[in-house]
Amino acid sequence: MRKLLSLCLVFVLVLASAAVAGCHGSKGTEAFRVPEVFDEGKEYNITFWAKNDTNKTQTDIYKRAIEEFEEYYPNINVSIKLYTDYGKIYNDVITNIATNTTPNVCITYPDHIATYMTGNNTVVPLDELIADPSYGLGGEKVRFEAPSADQMVPEFMQECRLGGVQYAVPYMRSTEALYINKTFVERLGYKIPDIVTWDYVWEVSRAAAARNDDGTYKLNGQKTMIPFIYKSTDNMMIQYLKQAGAGYSTGEGEILIFNDTTKQFLETVANNVENGSFSTFKISGYPGNFLNAGQCVFAVDSTAGSTWMGSDAPLVDISKDRIVEFETVVRPVPQVDTSNPQMISQGPSICIFNKKDPGEVLASWLFTQYLLTNSIQTAYAETEGYVPVTEMARKSAEYREYLNSTLNDDLHYKVKLDATRLLLENTENTFVTPVFNGSTSLRDASGALIESVAKSVRRKETLDIDKLYDSTSSLYRLDQIGGGAVDGSDLGPMPVQSVVMLSVIGGVWLLIGIAFVIKLVREHKLKQFKT
Repeated sequence: MRKLLSLCLVFVLVLASAAVAGCHGSKGTEAFRVPEVFDEGKEYNITFWAKNDTNKTQTDIYKRAIEEFEEYYPNINVSIKLYTDYGKIYNDVITNIATNTTPNVCITYPDHIATYMTGNNTVVPLDELIADPSYGLGGEKVRFEAPSADQMVPEFMQECRLGGVQYAVPYMRSTEALYINKTFVERLGYKIPDIVTWDYVWEVSRAAAARNDDGTYKLNGQKTMIPFIYKSTDNMMIQYLKQAGAGYSTGEGEILIFNDTTKQFLETVANNVENGSFSTFKISGYPGNFLNAGQCVFAVDSTAGSTWMGSDAPLVDISKDRIVEFETVVRPVPQVDTSNPQMISQGPSICIFNKKDPGEVLASWLFTQYLLTNSIQTAYAETEGYVPVTEMARKSAEYREYLNSTLNDDLHYKVKLDATRLLLENTENTFVTPVFNGSTSLRDASGALIESVAKSVRRKETLDIDKLYDSTSSLYRLDQIGGGAVDGSDLGPMPVQSVVMLSVIGGVWLLIGIAFVIKLVREHKLKQFKT
């Protein structure tokens, strides 16, 4: 009996260890090597996980891409799983790494890929695939017209290099834009410069917060006015620090965000929250809704959100009777130095997960290339304020016609076209933050600093930024980020959400093991009783 219990205990410990090992990804998959020949007589079934913003047009483009691709390669069947949130894709991938059930192709972000890369060949490095003369970008054996490597926008390709290795290719790119109610600004006696500064936005916002004796706002005559609303406070903090030349992090994962420049910026935010001139999306709601209702002067959102901005916006979340007529202009996000504008580059990329069959990986790569063809790049870019990631698509007659159109319809909505041109004209002024395992947590923490300050001011709490630094570092485990190059050799700890999720998986396996042990013990006792 004692021997049996000891053996069962060992079994449980093995199960628990396997679950914990799952936290570091799948084991045993060999590094991918490009096959000399793609077996077109073998059937491959690949999965594609993507985000579509609940936009039916985008969904239709994905479906069209799959149908057209399968005509070129009848032996490759692509199934799509759509998500409405990148965070959900991230969490599902992390869960599936532990069980060797990752998708084949995934729309994601480099910050997330840094966590997927567990040192066990989970994510396929793409340099060899890209350069392969037969099946690489625009390779001679690729059945459709794919872009060559030199036709990819270099700045966007560089964003997908982690630790000097190309672990993804860009799919679409956007940046943030400042959407301005020009009618209100001029009513306040100001003119809008080509590039606005933070000081300008704060000053105009304070003027817009003036009230009448009855409590309504002088600018719009309504009871509601939030002059300046920022959707992504993560980006707000990151861009300000970049513009101010202050620290955020190093490529090795050293955390630099808790500095005097950050403190001064948070104090400025606090002052403007206190006087009613600033709020955030998480606190007050979607900026576009307030802008379109005449309750906001400055709204910062992605260029990919441009179709929601303005009196004539094709997409709205408020009733038509609440929309106020005004002229909308689009400018870069507020700047510290107008002679050296800096704006964040964002947007989805595509990574491929490794599988035991190299042919399956190659099939995934061929489908990835199809997502970079002109027809897909142009069609998807036209749905929102995205820009294509290939020079081939940007220079195509179809895309140039779209940009230069004078038609006044939903497809050619002026604010969307202005937002698109904003990024096209400022590609060289964009930047990305360093990517390492833990960079997602740092990004979350950067926005949480602003959100925490805003909430504290609204609650009339005493603001202690040094204490806030400590609590934020602890909450997001920034003091536990080990840094290191993103090559799988020194990835540091996983983000909190991943640890929790994988711990739950480990716990489930442990319970299964315990149940199995109990069953064995009972069966053993029953046998002893019968004998």
